[in-house]
Amino acid sequence: MRIGIIAGEASGDILAAGLMQGILAQYPDAQFEGIAGPLMVEAGCHAIYPAEKLSVMGLVEVLAHYRELSAIRKELIAHFLNNPPDVFIGIDAPDFNLVIEATLKKAGIGTIHYVSPSVWAWRQYRLAKIASAVDLMLTLFPFEARFYENHKISVKYVGHTLADEIDLAVDTHQAREKIHLEVAAKHHVIAVLPGSRMSEVSRLAKPFIETMLSSLKQQPELLFTIPFVNSKTRHFFEQELNEQTANDPEARSRFILFDGHSRNVMAAADAVMLASGTAALEALLLKKPMLVAYKLAPITYWIAKRLLKVPYYSLPNLLAGEYLVEEITQTDVCAENLTPKLLNLLSDDLWQNKLEIFNDIHSLLRKNANQSAAQAVIDYVKARGSIK
Repeated sequence: MRIGIIAGEASGDILAAGLMQGILAQYPDAQFEGIAGPLMVEAGCHAIYPAEKLSVMGLVEVLAHYRELSAIRKELIAHFLNNPPDVFIGIDAPDFNLVIEATLKKAGIGTIHYVSPSVWAWRQYRLAKIASAVDLMLTLFPFEARFYENHKISVKYVGHTLADEIDLAVDTHQAREKIHLEVAAKHHVIAVLPGSRMSEVSRLAKPFIETMLSSLKQQPELLFTIPFVNSKTRHFFEQELNEQTANDPEARSRFILFDGHSRNVMAAADAVMLASGTAALEALLLKKPMLVAYKLAPITYWIAKRLLKVPYYSLPNLLAGEYLVEEITQTDVCAENLTPKLLNLLSDDLWQNKLEIFNDIHSLLRKNANQSAAQAVIDYVKARGSIK
């Protein structure tokens, strides 16, 4: 079985690698090629391009890289048309992948899209494009599958790999041991995740650091742990941190930076402040009180706000169907607004009720996603007669 596959960003790399492993468990000779992250390469995917090429967020930001992305897409379309796979799987990155899927489907190549575009939230006109490009949609969340069923698009809800990987009960003490974090009894640990993309970190570093320093003035016993996905984002954040704490070495000592280990860093914390995205889902699964921030290029935000069809943007609130966690956006992302909300996470008695909802969502999302997604792909390829 030959499979074309394209994934962008760290989250897509994780999902794609798990899907690949599920397929390889039944078809050890299956071959994969496309745009791949390090986990996909490790699982055996031939990377025509690295996944980081697609790690661009926001309408304005994409325009700045349009020429390069367009050239890569054209090359990949030509490659797959000349070397037709048994199925092409686009993992997330809908604006990039749907064009490829539409062209390949028209040429008779089967197409699957894994991770639904947020058409239920905005730009619902894309449904027609999805229907013409995708033979089967694999969704992470049940409300997405219901949406596609209502619009007569073939869909399979497979659950989320994070819900499978993370235990229903999380041991905070054990997580602290894993990252060698020694915490005095008087200290509260707050994990801070300013984003996985440089565009996120560049916008959130300053207000997040100002918020942490402001919080320290009110509660000197705080300890902040900050994980980074790569050296570039860490270097940017660390420069800003060193500038703001240049005359206060005591405050600087309350910041502990990590290369990777974001899950254990969150699991080891008493509360979390983070950029909106998959990390918010991870914090939910770890049952952590959280504060979610979101900051885009002004034009991108202006456009998105007018197209949005749902009242929330963070996954915990979307999954719960109610405003469970605080969402702060754009110019409101500042120390004056964030500090009291962050400190409230450490004393909010209402979190106990919220954590019960988090548990229910966690159970709902546990569907052995890697195997479910792999089986959906295998069943689809079998139905087309490409394999037995």
